[in-house]
Amino acid sequence: MNKNELRSNELTDGVHRAPHRAMFHAMGFTEADFEKPLIGVANTAAEITPCNSHLDQVAHAAKDGIRGAGGSPIEFGTITISDAISMGHEGMKASLISRELIADSVELVAFGERLDALVTVAGCDKNLPGMLMAGARLNIPTVLLYGGSRPTGHFQDEEVSGVEIVEGVGKVLQGDMTEAELRELEKSACPGAGSCAEMATANTMATIAEAIGMAPLGSASPAAETSDRRSAAAECGELAVSALESDVQPLDILTRPAFENAITVQAAIGGSTNAVLHLLALAEEAGVDLELEEFEEISAKTPHICNLKPGGEYTMHDLHRNGGVPAILRYLHEADYLNGDTLTITGETLADAIERVDPPEPDPEVVRPTNDPIDDEGSIVVLRGNLAPDGAVLKVTESHDYQFTGRARVFEGEEAAFEAIENRELESGDVVVIRNEGPRGGPGMREMLTVTAAIVGAGYDDVALLTDGRFSGATRGPMIGHIAPEAFVGGPIAALQDGDEIVIDVPDRTLSVDLPESDIETRLEEWERPEPTYKRGVLAKYPSLFESASKGAITRPCSDWTNS
Repeated sequence: MNKNELRSNELTDGVHRAPHRAMFHAMGFTEADFEKPLIGVANTAAEITPCNSHLDQVAHAAKDGIRGAGGSPIEFGTITISDAISMGHEGMKASLISRELIADSVELVAFGERLDALVTVAGCDKNLPGMLMAGARLNIPTVLLYGGSRPTGHFQDEEVSGVEIVEGVGKVLQGDMTEAELRELEKSACPGAGSCAEMATANTMATIAEAIGMAPLGSASPAAETSDRRSAAAECGELAVSALESDVQPLDILTRPAFENAITVQAAIGGSTNAVLHLLALAEEAGVDLELEEFEEISAKTPHICNLKPGGEYTMHDLHRNGGVPAILRYLHEADYLNGDTLTITGETLADAIERVDPPEPDPEVVRPTNDPIDDEGSIVVLRGNLAPDGAVLKVTESHDYQFTGRARVFEGEEAAFEAIENRELESGDVVVIRNEGPRGGPGMREMLTVTAAIVGAGYDDVALLTDGRFSGATRGPMIGHIAPEAFVGGPIAALQDGDEIVIDVPDRTLSVDLPESDIETRLEEWERPEPTYKRGVLAKYPSLFESASKGAITRPCSDWTNS
């Protein structure tokens, strides 16, 4: 690489930069370090979640890789929010906002300190999209480094991970599990550091990072706190330097075909609905025109081939033993579901990277061939209708033939709905409606895993749920989220009343209420916007910036957000 072309020269080169170099000398840098590129290591390590509690080890291995490849690593920190710990109470409103703050903070540090390239170390759910968004904004060589999944636990001779705990709460309410058994489960389900082992949001986004080209193939599946994870970290450090040498930048990678590959993989793995939000937001940062309809179009023609929790039986560890994400990519590429000409962070095309890695043929119990899939269609379905003119999202975990007609049970927020479940107030044929939980109305578009898992755990097989909020990647069952427009901006969901007949038709891709349009309009004319809950601080600031869930809940100033 040409030293004179490095951004970091603005800090290290020339007589007038002596004060800057003095600051580096104070941290142990040498003259030799100033001749090397400065590679930022953005680290979300924290003791607030097991997903991130080990990331200092991961970052250390990445820094070793950077040094070995001829770079000077500079580590800096940023925030994380534990989705699991913030779930089910007011704190979850911070989660989606943290995606924006992570992107903002990494962008500011790399911009302000004139870093040449980045390794972004991520664990919990919103870390990964936040890091990818920062890379797209900066457009300097950026490698996404995932922290890996924690070990699975064992309870009553069964392998368990995070989803069994939250569903256990519903089982206690139903009387199918004792409180003592739930205590035993909670102590055994999470035996170490790392993210949830099922194909929840973190693993979904790590898988997508490989498919879209921002992480090296094989880097998503190694478990946390293992030698394989440290090797993947060192490789990411080396790649940041080589990507700088080769001038491989995020906007070279994040093209329309790359996003189409990412959506294809999301559909094939049965990935989290949160990936819809995050890919839409990342596309906005990359300047790629991506619409919600494209998730439906691609999912409809993509086979679901991965038997992974929460909808299936296996975990990320099982996938790792069967070739990891490259095994999935090989099947999809050989069957022409992927564009193999897209660029990856290694400088190779996706097709060449798959060929080089040469993954083994996986156990069909874990990953099925495309000609013998779990389902002919992918897991992501977009519904529209008079309840969701701008769309709603469902992850199909059972059948694409699902149809349901039921009575609306309307709740203003998550807590009221959970109380009804806890008190066994739901009845067969109910459609639980949770509103004013959207990006602006919440604010922050809370995940509803506590509610959805309680419904599943309590045995409500003939109850559906819809919300303008969102779901954890661990959610399963007939749960429809991301309803847009949201209630807070006067979307039709704001007009619903108890007893209204709601029709869910997955084959027809519709979500509607059996009311004349004139009745909906009359109700909305009489509707009054709720007063914002927060008057100061970050939770007051972000509602003025959030766009609709149908646009990825991106943040940008709106000219008149209160009336949009």
